[in-house]
Amino acid sequence: MNDQPASPAHASPSVTALRIEAIEALLVERRLITSDVVDAIIDTYEHHVGPMNGARVVARAWVDPDYRARLLEDATSAVGELGFGGAEGEHLVVLENTDAVHNVVVCTLCSCYPWPVLGLPPRWYKSSAYRSRMVREPRAVLAEFGTTLPDDVELRVWDSSAEVRYLVLPLAPGDAADRPEDELVASVTRDHMIGVVR
Repeated sequence: MNDQPASPAHASPSVTALRIEAIEALLVERRLITSDVVDAIIDTYEHHVGPMNGARVVARAWVDPDYRARLLEDATSAVGELGFGGAEGEHLVVLENTDAVHNVVVCTLCSCYPWPVLGLPPRWYKSSAYRSRMVREPRAVLAEFGTTLPDDVELRVWDSSAEVRYLVLPLAPGDAADRPEDELVASVTRDHMIGVVR
């Protein structure tokens, strides 16, 4: 008898995975969608929409001062230059972090979020606790993310909405000018671009 645990390849699917499969099968059976549509949606969110797009925008702004200026002037157009845009990406505003100012984004009403550059919002971003506490006690919430700002750094909280969505341009690393853009892309996370980490 083998006492070794089953390998991940032979592990049973999770309850969530089984539910997803059942919902997809039901929708296909009722001819509301096709499997091709589901595959296209998955491909979109895995390869075309997500934080890797925002990271590319940030890295370009760090290495190209002209692009940075256009991004801060008209973010929707500048992001479009890199091929990103569409639904949930209109009316985009980029907020620049500096040594003196740190920006953080919240949507107090629901979960408005720039999908083309950040992908789907994380669960905590949509939670009522984050939405209510970030405006009342932002430094305490940031501390829970491991971000402690010096007292002399001004903290600005921006409320995203259907009319305007925000993306934070984090402080560039000191050696950004000496590093390849692709390497910089890998150092930018979704949490940097929401502003919960510095």
